[in-house]
Amino acid sequence: MTNASRTIVPVILSGGSGTRLWPASRLMQPKQLLPLVEERSMLRATVDRVAALETTERPIIVTNKDHADATTREMVAAGYPDAVLILEPVGRNTAPAIAVAAHEAIGASDPLLLILPADHTIRDAQVFQQAIRLASETALDGYLVTFGITPSHPETGYGYIKVGEPVTDTVSRVAAFKEKPDDDTAAEYVASGEYLWNSGMFLMKASRYLEELAKHAPDIATSARAAYDGAERAKSRIYLDEEAFRACRSDSIDYAVMERTSMAAVLPTDPGWNDVGSWASLWEIAEKDEAGNVLIGDVTSFKTTGSYVRGSTRLIATVGIDGVIIVDTPDALLVAARDSAQEVKEIVDSLQAQNRVELRTDGTVLRPWGGFQTVSSGPGYRVLRLWLDPGSGIPIQVHPERSTQWLVVQGTARITIGEMTRLLSTNEFVHIPPGEAHRLENPGEETIEVIEVGLGSHIEEDDATTDTNASARPETRR
Repeated sequence: MTNASRTIVPVILSGGSGTRLWPASRLMQPKQLLPLVEERSMLRATVDRVAALETTERPIIVTNKDHADATTREMVAAGYPDAVLILEPVGRNTAPAIAVAAHEAIGASDPLLLILPADHTIRDAQVFQQAIRLASETALDGYLVTFGITPSHPETGYGYIKVGEPVTDTVSRVAAFKEKPDDDTAAEYVASGEYLWNSGMFLMKASRYLEELAKHAPDIATSARAAYDGAERAKSRIYLDEEAFRACRSDSIDYAVMERTSMAAVLPTDPGWNDVGSWASLWEIAEKDEAGNVLIGDVTSFKTTGSYVRGSTRLIATVGIDGVIIVDTPDALLVAARDSAQEVKEIVDSLQAQNRVELRTDGTVLRPWGGFQTVSSGPGYRVLRLWLDPGSGIPIQVHPERSTQWLVVQGTARITIGEMTRLLSTNEFVHIPPGEAHRLENPGEETIEVIEVGLGSHIEEDDATTDTNASARPETRR
């Protein structure tokens, strides 16, 4: 596949919040940015899977503007520091998100868009990559191809696709899309052999999608175009026009286009796909011990079976339980029956009604240079744990109303205070008075960790100002 017209642009949809995976997944740290399945985040794994295709270009990531820094960090780690980030001011579902990505990608070559949710897992990347190759010819012929997953069992949590007349040896027309069924209907679908799970993954020409969207959902097409045309750009980041995008109707590609177009096609595949929609899903796909347990972290279990236990910073001990989910985070603990995993969303709805901060964050904030976590805070003080990636640095800044203390606990940091620059080794400490310009950098090849203590009358980050005389790019660190 060397023809330029066969160029594939991955479009990664990374705007979800993953509420059913609370308390690990939060609004500021959604599941796609977390290493829930392996050491990589699910977003990183999604990008890595398609990077092996010889015809793919740099990816386009569509995500919430609040996740921009964390997403940039993931793309740098994936080898795409110039990946395009299209930043949504609000979520409007997949139909508008794909439209703005299509406008960005279309250029002169009209590439194929490989549209992938960022929060799915695929066990066999080679099978999936082969499915993409097989679908490419049909997509180039103008079809909107979706990837249907061969069902392994009756599943009520997925939508289904009924397979229609063949288009090629491997691709068929879509006869019908079906909503999530009840148990009996799901069993009928699987027994018939005529239905596939709806994966939410697609391959199609950018121009074809825009044409079909304009035909079947012209209001979305118009609003998405206005939001893209009015966007502000900062290097590889595209900030969609907020007024135009807020005015856009929220709808999925399935409802807005795929269920209405005459050009919907499906390619069956079985790459070991899972949409990781709940803690029960993670239990299903994970390697289990002889008692059917998935134990992550510092966990001791006795007479425990069929359970998922995930720890973070402390020991978890279980006795005499079966089919239970336990997820422990620094500020929240979830205990649920495994067969009630989908109902975690009810807890999230309750937290939202109470305006609880635990819904938004666990105190961890990711930045392109690393991140920080609030360890403790109170009137007049705040303690943070900072970590900086190799070669990264926090821009020079000034805190007029508080002092800052840095203690290096791992690695060697380079610190700048006023006109002085020096290296700070493990167990060394430095004090920065209020109003003094300062900067923290990692000059080494390993991640460094620093404890920061802020003391003063104003300890929040909105007191930070940049030093206009400094050579660093003027921006606040957090």
